[in-house]
Amino acid sequence: MKTNSIINRYIFKELIPPFVISIIFFTFIFLTARILDITNMIVNYRLSGSYFFLMVFYLIPYFLQYVIPMSIMISTLLTFLRLSSDNEIIALKAGGFSVYSLTPPVLLFCLIGFVFTSLMSIYGLPWGRVSSRELAYHAITSNFELGLKDLKERTFIEDFDGVMLYVCKINSVEKTLKDIFIDDQRTKGVVRTVIAPKGELISEPGKLKYLLRLYNGTINHVAIEDKTVHSISFGTYDVHLDLKENINNSFSGQIDEKEMSLTELKNYINSSKSRDVEYYSVLLEFYKKFSIPFACFALGILAVPLGMQSRSSKKSYGLSIGLVFFLLYYILLSAGIVFGEAGVYPPIIGMWVPNIVMGGVGLYLLVRAANDRFVKTDLLFYFIKRFISSITDKYTSGRR
Repeated sequence: MKTNSIINRYIFKELIPPFVISIIFFTFIFLTARILDITNMIVNYRLSGSYFFLMVFYLIPYFLQYVIPMSIMISTLLTFLRLSSDNEIIALKAGGFSVYSLTPPVLLFCLIGFVFTSLMSIYGLPWGRVSSRELAYHAITSNFELGLKDLKERTFIEDFDGVMLYVCKINSVEKTLKDIFIDDQRTKGVVRTVIAPKGELISEPGKLKYLLRLYNGTINHVAIEDKTVHSISFGTYDVHLDLKENINNSFSGQIDEKEMSLTELKNYINSSKSRDVEYYSVLLEFYKKFSIPFACFALGILAVPLGMQSRSSKKSYGLSIGLVFFLLYYILLSAGIVFGEAGVYPPIIGMWVPNIVMGGVGLYLLVRAANDRFVKTDLLFYFIKRFISSITDKYTSGRR
């Protein structure tokens, strides 16, 4: 019993370093694309550095719900690859230890990952999404330049309620516009068309309002009911544009299912009468909060026999085979989401099939490993290379 405890502690400690490295590595990979967008916003719109760190911090829970199961699989795989390559597995078997007796520390490790993934999925994800939403609103309302991000040259702009704006050229530094066309329908029964060769944009950051001052232009006033048209030339004309209403509508719209808490998801499912795409999306999100954490067990168990079945001690091998199986898991999960949203089959099936498949394969390989009947995983990479090579050859010959 004492020997078992020593072995269990030894394996558990071996799992920690690759897990920490995997968490850092995969989190960085997942964040890279978003960091570029955030950095672009910080640089172009002169936001403070605190916005950068807060935006990254709020994104982390979303990524961690996928990164933790992946890291558990990679760390377990690398650990057992090392034990196998150093012949420690053979030594343990010679000492009377079965393959099954080596799994308790892995299961404990998976349980810890399951708890943290559940926290990220059930509490962290909604909190991060809502916080990101609030931070974006605060950034827009406190920095007027963010309100100009959609203002583009030679494009019809409909960000303002009842007003369509077209600008030929924009000088964002001087906030001047050239060759301006405005279609103003804010007054019921009246259409005003304003054309001016030059304009100046004056802002009120706290109020999200524009004052567009036009010079030497023409106003065409059309009264629809009276069927009258008036044309007026002006030297200076001010047009007041307000972004606040549009922004408030965009931020106060219907809540996204990823922002809902577990209770809100359950209440929506119980109260919904229609079985539309939105209903299935909410149902999928509800089941996902439980199925993804259980992936820690499915992928962790799968990694044990995979690590035992190769004498290769290269970490690149472990990383590659782990990514292949996680990619398969993610493909099954994505397929479950697509078919679940379409109502092809119940969302609960789509969310749990990846765990059942990965866990089933893992248990099958574990039983074979316990009976010393290994499956050569090297053949998997051989067939993958042949498949990729055949596709590459067909593509090359097709281009010729």
